[in-house]
Amino acid sequence: MIRVGILTVSDRAATGQYEDRSGAVLRDMVSTKLNAEVVRYSVVKDDWASIHNTLVVWTDEDHLDLILTTGGTGFSPRDITPEVTRSIIEREAPGLVLAMVQSSLRVTPYAMLTRAVAGIRGQTLIVNFPGSPKAARENLSVILPVLPHALELLRGKPMTEADHILGDEAVPYDRHSSLA
Repeated sequence: MIRVGILTVSDRAATGQYEDRSGAVLRDMVSTKLNAEVVRYSVVKDDWASIHNTLVVWTDEDHLDLILTTGGTGFSPRDITPEVTRSIIEREAPGLVLAMVQSSLRVTPYAMLTRAVAGIRGQTLIVNFPGSPKAARENLSVILPVLPHALELLRGKPMTEADHILGDEAVPYDRHSSLA
């Protein structure tokens, strides 16, 4: 079972002025399409310590497999989620962000304004998503098909990489698959 944490970064949602719809979208998608268990969920302000402390606890103490953040990835002066994420990860996973941006550019030119980060801390994959529910859904749909394999690799499952490269029954990528 994939253990997931969802962190919404929003001043307004954290103070109850705004309903966290993007976190709910991510929760629904990972539960139904990834068959994962959301074991941690939190809404915090656009505050370095709040974001940092949550990510560190979820990775180092809770040992989650996957953390999805939503919000705080734009150009606003308070949008610091990428900087906080980058400060705690050990290795970046830029291909995930590249895939999300490329796909989003087909929908809106504003996609190029994202500053999202994806990376690894220990055996946890952390991915930043936009705060818009629609954009969060679209972006997660893009990377969802590769997440199970990525998480298997992080767990160090033997032969996973060799199977992926040399497998006789490789399944071609279909962006219209039931996972999207």
